[in-house]
Amino acid sequence: MNPYPIRIGRIDYTNVWPIFHHFPEHRFTGRVELLRQVPASLNRAMAEGTVAMGPISSFAYGEHADEYVLLPDLSVSAWGPVNSILLFHRKPLAEIANGRIALVNTSATSVNLLKIILEHYYKGTPSYFSSPPNLDAMMQEADGALLIGDDAIRASWLDHGYQVTDLGQEWNRLTGHWMSFAVWAIREDAVNAYPELVREVYESFVESKEKGLKDASGMISLAVATIGGTEAYWDRYFHQLTYDFAEPQWKGLSLYFKLAAELGLLDKQPTIRIWKENTLMQVKE
Repeated sequence: MNPYPIRIGRIDYTNVWPIFHHFPEHRFTGRVELLRQVPASLNRAMAEGTVAMGPISSFAYGEHADEYVLLPDLSVSAWGPVNSILLFHRKPLAEIANGRIALVNTSATSVNLLKIILEHYYKGTPSYFSSPPNLDAMMQEADGALLIGDDAIRASWLDHGYQVTDLGQEWNRLTGHWMSFAVWAIREDAVNAYPELVREVYESFVESKEKGLKDASGMISLAVATIGGTEAYWDRYFHQLTYDFAEPQWKGLSLYFKLAAELGLLDKQPTIRIWKENTLMQVKE
């Protein structure tokens, strides 16, 4: 049995650092536990109820929208390039839309976004297979390889010779909308059981986000030391992403869910339900 009232998942990628970097974990000793996991593992833990809150793949919310609500002002979103959701390919997208695509299984949102792009917008019928995140090995068997998170970032620095499509940029080009890759979800049963703790944790995350974006120097130095790259790269990376979640992002996510449902990737188009001061609001299309 979980001894903590609320267990919070943390995606083990740099793209969530601004929201977590200044989170005052000590303030919640005995009440909150943070667990680091890749998106797919966190998605499963939320569905099983072993984690109550955290950033999850947007697609995972779509699968469990009846059980979760979303926190406003917190997401990992992009208006254009996301820089860490990258498809590597030898030929233009139109020429590989019926090809063989290697996928990593760490983020349902990105995998299904690629399917929407290739199948809905390029009218392709590609075949997919799962692979460990090794670009050279993936491309030995595939026409395109999808890498996510820090694996994608590291691969983008290599002299690999492949064409690279940033899925955030391609989605924006095709739709004119934002793309939210991760959303901050909380199980509705946790909201009902611990409303004041939820509010306190939420406010602390928003405050952490604001501090992290106001002064990103600590995150930038940590990223250079642990992952590599230059300070200039990480400064651009953190500030090119958007960590807000409001009406512009809701509209883009609604379109993503609509297309996912049309392609049969979701059983139905989910309703986006937003928590606000312990009340719920439904986003209208």
